[in-house]
Amino acid sequence: MISKSKIFIVMAALNEEKNISKTLSDLKKAGYRNIIVVDDGSKDRTYELAKAQNVHVLRHVILRGQGAALRTGIEYALSLGADIIVTFDADGQHRTGDLPAMLKPVIDGEVDVTLGSRFLKKTEVPFLRKVLLKGSVWTMYLFYGAKLTDAHNGFRAMSRKAAQKIKITADQMGHASQIVEEIHKKKIKFKEISVTILYTEETLVHGHGSFREALKILFRMIYDRIVR
Repeated sequence: MISKSKIFIVMAALNEEKNISKTLSDLKKAGYRNIIVVDDGSKDRTYELAKAQNVHVLRHVILRGQGAALRTGIEYALSLGADIIVTFDADGQHRTGDLPAMLKPVIDGEVDVTLGSRFLKKTEVPFLRKVLLKGSVWTMYLFYGAKLTDAHNGFRAMSRKAAQKIKITADQMGHASQIVEEIHKKKIKFKEISVTILYTEETLVHGHGSFREALKILFRMIYDRIVR
């Protein structure tokens, strides 16, 4: 067994003053104390509110992007001796109650990475978001041969070994596709786990499921494939 003292939660946060306190409080109530928040150039009180929760808080002085923020957090977690690293959204979309199921296969040594999926069981997903996500699943299969049900879920758990192997170089939202590519390319054993995503009007507006973000990621994937 791996104690919770060796499990680190990493979250990228951008202008999350409305949600960050509750998200961190819920994690701490569940016994997760090693939490790393990377404030990615927020213009509101995200940094101050996270600091008040007595967790590790790092800060990008300027906006770098979610990929860059997660890279910073993961590297810091590894430097602190993390055995398992979880990426968790700061906006309240992910449920603390899903963490045990996400962690167990990694703790048991069954796999090195678990990827959250909102499509392994019947669930309510806004129609437009569902179309975009399913399109991403097909894109990931066509480009990398990765068979997934949910390609862009930010809820992940990874062993120390996997975290050291997965190289995130995409600063923006393209990191989600890059992580899947790294898992497939480096033959890292993974498993999808059913999780529930809590949607609000705010997360739907600010999430990376917009047509513009989806197109940017697709064009970046095509560009990367051509130049390689």
